[in-house]
Amino acid sequence: MKRQFFGTDGVRGPYGGPVVNEVFAWRLGFAAAQWAGRSGEALLGRDTRASGEKLLRAVAAGLRAGGMTPADLGVAPTPAVARAVRMRRAPLGVVITASHNPAEDNGIKFFGPGGVKLTDADEVAIEQQLPAEAGEALTVDCAPIDAVKGYVAAATDLLPRGSLAGWSIVLDTANGATCGTSAAVLRALGAKVTAIGGEPDGHNINAQVGSEHPEQLAARVTETGARIGIAHDGDGDRCVLCDERGQILDGDEILAILATDMLACRGLAARTLVVTVQSNLGVDAAIMAAGGRAVRTPVGDRYVIERMRAEGSNLGGESSGHIICSDTSPTGDGLVAALKIVEVMIATGRRLSDLRRVLRKFPQRTAALRVQEKKPLETLPALSQAIATLEKQLGERGRLLVRYSGTEAKLRLLVEGPDEATVRAGLAALEAGARADLVVL
Repeated sequence: MKRQFFGTDGVRGPYGGPVVNEVFAWRLGFAAAQWAGRSGEALLGRDTRASGEKLLRAVAAGLRAGGMTPADLGVAPTPAVARAVRMRRAPLGVVITASHNPAEDNGIKFFGPGGVKLTDADEVAIEQQLPAEAGEALTVDCAPIDAVKGYVAAATDLLPRGSLAGWSIVLDTANGATCGTSAAVLRALGAKVTAIGGEPDGHNINAQVGSEHPEQLAARVTETGARIGIAHDGDGDRCVLCDERGQILDGDEILAILATDMLACRGLAARTLVVTVQSNLGVDAAIMAAGGRAVRTPVGDRYVIERMRAEGSNLGGESSGHIICSDTSPTGDGLVAALKIVEVMIATGRRLSDLRRVLRKFPQRTAALRVQEKKPLETLPALSQAIATLEKQLGERGRLLVRYSGTEAKLRLLVEGPDEATVRAGLAALEAGARADLVVL
């Protein structure tokens, strides 16, 4: 059965819209409690959006009405919530966040036992439990629990104390959930931290800062002579980096560095890296050259995690910066990913600009077209023809990807090929086909 409300990363949309509102949040909380067994502790955290506290209290009310005991973790990074679920052996975790989306959006995503994201089947089961109406007590207060302190302590223990003495680091926390965590860890390890996006006001999350907007990060790294720049998204499960020259590294480059280092140290379980169809073909080539293999999943970090478990791998992620180091965290963790890269830099004595050379990317171009309606792709004649023509042209020399975003009203296009001119022309052809069939806003 197809999911109606869940996307690739929970339920998400404009706050106050038909889905992301207090009434639906109550209903979703109640349904999740039925799925989780109607008893036990449910841990709820949120990012810094103004709407977060109201939605959290509404979900908590639904959970309580459904038989569970909700606990409020307050503002906490998504991986901190996942860790708390695992450490407290709770049957359910909830994060109120729209991740990298703008402040006017919000969302609700769940973790099951062990701090692992739910499967498609789990989400279908929750939707089937949705009550027709919400209860009279639409919101409730719930007991607070500090999950941040333990998360910060565990992250700090990933490197020896004082190991970052003499390091200058620029950190962009996107005015989001990591404002009180990542800087604390880096400073505890001895680093001098220059902060960007560290003053949330409820309305500025991801606003020209964070992993989606790393331009300020690059500029400040260059200005300050920092050794590395680190940027998170609004809920802290993503990471992009900046080398000492001011050049941005995406998730593919982070994964290639970590995987090849782990292969050299015999630390990559099953000698397998898990990536999504969005990752550059150069990742496969780099891992193969190092003696491993890369396998691909649909877009979505939970699909990566599912495949990692099936393959017995301990490393996977997405080009967007979701990096899963399952030996350390049950879900994507932007801070852990950054610390793992720093660990490689320390162990090898190499600069980030040197380490990134392990990945030689195929020429690639992408586009994200905001559309009025997500019509089924197979019903779009002009776009279908453009896809068929380009696939025939590229053959085995490249690839293309056309898909709708699972969290936004966007059509995402990707083309990789043997040279820049072919890629540019291919993307233009796909865009033209899309605009012929869809209302592009």
